[in-house]
Amino acid sequence: MAYTLTEGAIADINNGVQVPDPVLQILSLKPIPNNAQERFRLLISDGVFSSSFAMLATQHNAKVHSGEIGSQCIIRMDRYVVNSVQDNKKVLIVLDLTVIAKGDEVGRKIGEPQTYDASKVQGKKPAAPAPSKPMQSSGGPQRMPLAQRNEPAVNRSPARPANIGNVHPIASLTPYQNKWTICARVTNKSSIRTWSNSRGEGKLFSMDLLDESGEIKATAFNDQCDKFFDMIEVNKVYYISVATLKAANKQYSSLKNDYEMSFNGGTQVMPCEDESSIPQMQFEFVSLDQLERLEKDTILDVIGICKEVMDISTVTQRSTNRELKKRDLQIVDDTNREVRLTLWGNQAETFDGSLQPVVAVKGAKLSDYNGRSLSLLASSSLQLNPDIREAHKLRGWYDNVGCKTETVNLSNQRGSGGAGMGSNFKTFGEAKLEGLGSGDAADYYTIKATVVLIRKENCLYTACPSDGCNKKVIDMNNGFYRCEKCNREYDTFKWRLMVSANLADATNNQWVTMFQDQAEAVLGMPAQDIGNMRESNNDAFLQLFHEATFKNHIFRLRVKMETYQDESRLKTTAMAVNPLDPKEYNRRLITDIKSMMDA
Repeated sequence: MAYTLTEGAIADINNGVQVPDPVLQILSLKPIPNNAQERFRLLISDGVFSSSFAMLATQHNAKVHSGEIGSQCIIRMDRYVVNSVQDNKKVLIVLDLTVIAKGDEVGRKIGEPQTYDASKVQGKKPAAPAPSKPMQSSGGPQRMPLAQRNEPAVNRSPARPANIGNVHPIASLTPYQNKWTICARVTNKSSIRTWSNSRGEGKLFSMDLLDESGEIKATAFNDQCDKFFDMIEVNKVYYISVATLKAANKQYSSLKNDYEMSFNGGTQVMPCEDESSIPQMQFEFVSLDQLERLEKDTILDVIGICKEVMDISTVTQRSTNRELKKRDLQIVDDTNREVRLTLWGNQAETFDGSLQPVVAVKGAKLSDYNGRSLSLLASSSLQLNPDIREAHKLRGWYDNVGCKTETVNLSNQRGSGGAGMGSNFKTFGEAKLEGLGSGDAADYYTIKATVVLIRKENCLYTACPSDGCNKKVIDMNNGFYRCEKCNREYDTFKWRLMVSANLADATNNQWVTMFQDQAEAVLGMPAQDIGNMRESNNDAFLQLFHEATFKNHIFRLRVKMETYQDESRLKTTAMAVNPLDPKEYNRRLITDIKSMMDA
């Protein structure tokens, strides 16, 4: 089959001409080395010239892994941007594309393309944009010229300030660029936060910025915090230039970008009058029925109907003794699952769930406390009744079906009784007979078991005191403790529990690992108090562990076969621990007996 490429497109694009829907061949592609986020560089050809100045937007990486995009394939670039970087070099980023033919279908290089060299083709006059016409190779309908339907970012606002330079897409920013401007929508903005430590004190606020190529986090400290906080509004679009770019700290941001920016004394922020070309907030929702399969501390996007709102309450943060306002919600989705979602601070105080709104959260943190639960972080963004397809679909489901449907509560927050029983109730003997945990994915089951033995050795460790970080700290022997994960030193630490306990029932026994929340439930005391007790009263510490044995609890267990140094072993972890309610447990046994009699 003959394939026709858009001859001369590479030269025209390099000369600033917006070529409508160019058809090109990818001669080769390879990952960019030393890049934290996977990104592919392309060697592209128009049959006359070839050039390696192109990069593939990261949302298309899956097509590379599946083989849809590969060497010798032919593509139509439906949307792209070109930017000048260091030494006036051009970088083309392919934002949207259509694969016309896979590489194995083409099987050869089209034409005899020469490597494009701008210095050798300066005499070439840029061609005027071609009129719109159907692309026969794609078999699709007539398409509007790219210059009309996707103007370059520099032309987004005719009335923009005169000192705004060429606008770069967020995806192209690196710390090695000196001059750049982005045009981006503020999708999330934190409140002003203060800090005080041995190095001084200060304040900051952060925001999430979005354009058509990607997202990036930006933070304003001290003077910049005062200068920009009142000016910048959520959902508004701004031109932003002259900020410091550095490697992103993934502990405080879930955005898919290797870098983040900090405002400095030269940062300029100017409103953009034309907001229509900048997309709204982007979500990658995870349905609630997937939560039990995900690891603790996963950061994810969720959407659900606010089924129930609890009263606001006050808790004391253990690491700082600071009081925090919190409010728990129960959200439900069309998988007939519901889960607890915790709001903090001002969001907790101002939340109104009286009309059962659709709640969409970007960047919630998954916990395994009492089953599965979700919590907002400082970097999270919450929207009520967003104007998106998923929200409209969910509202229709709940109003017509969901409000009458019985759901499974993943959080078990009512503690004891039936909620604490969970699902998939088994004995240790049944779990081993069925080979739970031996497959590719982890298995979960609930069991009534007795604590037979708790190992006291190495059950406590000193951890980073910052929120959300449980990394073990290094004692610097000078009054400070260093966290390698946060790359900071602190004058304090917090105690964390990681306990190994032997549990038994009438059929067998099993060694189980219990982390902070689960270990505290078994020992009946906060980790901080246990750590202080070990330091000040070792006899009381030993007695605490002795008193915790030979007591019954309802455990929610996760089992998974893990391999370490070529040796495979079954690892069992307690995901939730609830007190045993004898009446409720007997009701469950009676139900099981009746079901076996009826079988």
